[in-house]
Amino acid sequence: MVKYFCLLLLLLCGCQSGKKENDTIRVSVLRGPSVIAFAEMIEDVPEIEGKQVSVEIVDSPELIQALLIKNKADIAVLPMINAANLYNKGLKYSLLGCPVWGNLYIVGRKNKEGQPSETETLHIFGAGTTPDILTRYYLQQKGLSYALNYAFSTLREISQGLLGGQVQTAVLAEPFLSMVLQKDTTLYIQSDLNNPDSASPGFAQTAIVYAPSLRDKKPLLDSLLNKSCLFAASQPDKAIGFLERWNIFAPGALTPESIERCRIHYLPAEQAKESILDFLRIIEQYEPKAIGGKLPDDGFISGKR
Repeated sequence: MVKYFCLLLLLLCGCQSGKKENDTIRVSVLRGPSVIAFAEMIEDVPEIEGKQVSVEIVDSPELIQALLIKNKADIAVLPMINAANLYNKGLKYSLLGCPVWGNLYIVGRKNKEGQPSETETLHIFGAGTTPDILTRYYLQQKGLSYALNYAFSTLREISQGLLGGQVQTAVLAEPFLSMVLQKDTTLYIQSDLNNPDSASPGFAQTAIVYAPSLRDKKPLLDSLLNKSCLFAASQPDKAIGFLERWNIFAPGALTPESIERCRIHYLPAEQAKESILDFLRIIEQYEPKAIGGKLPDDGFISGKR
């Protein structure tokens, strides 16, 4: 389902005449942590040089890719691997920046004595996607050995397995991570998969791409996105209130700790270049087909083709 917040806001503000499509900058955001970075924009719709920014929430990367292919989005937020894949396939969108730097964690369970339960199985979702790749990378870097179990294909299924006791150790992301921690006190965060080293903000696993028609507005877009991400990170309670008001997240699903664990921090593509390339090299090493078989050329980050 796609929810068109701009239309609702126009009605609430009494702007009954509406906006023509060419008077709107259409932003498609993947449901999940990325939406948190856009909480302020959803609540207080901005304008850029007379064009209103319309934020719509999309339920899967595949749907966002379809919108991009059909030229029905001017800006889109999706996994970095999908953005690189589409670029390598010739889609004329360039990377604007990165808003979310990782929200993947291994969750374990404590036994009756309060000690970590031992298990040789790690449940994981999204075979061949970012969670799977970063988990395998982390385990290899740490010299850990688990039997990876992909029986549960979604975060919701793994969460239900943890709460039902069928799963002991699993990879989770927000907001499901906060949900299971609140509901079962025997569960705890065992490992953080998002910090490659102490000097890094995390993995550049989320991308914001933009259409060539907006290239001359890049400085304005960077400023707007930086402001929006700063709001979410520095005023998490307000951001949560906005997201709950628009029924994007159920009441209680998010906490300030949830937002902190999402590592929301906007960096323009040029500033994040080395982090982006480091992340894509990991993907190329483990699942090259996920990014179209090769690293994207310099035009992906520079916007110059």
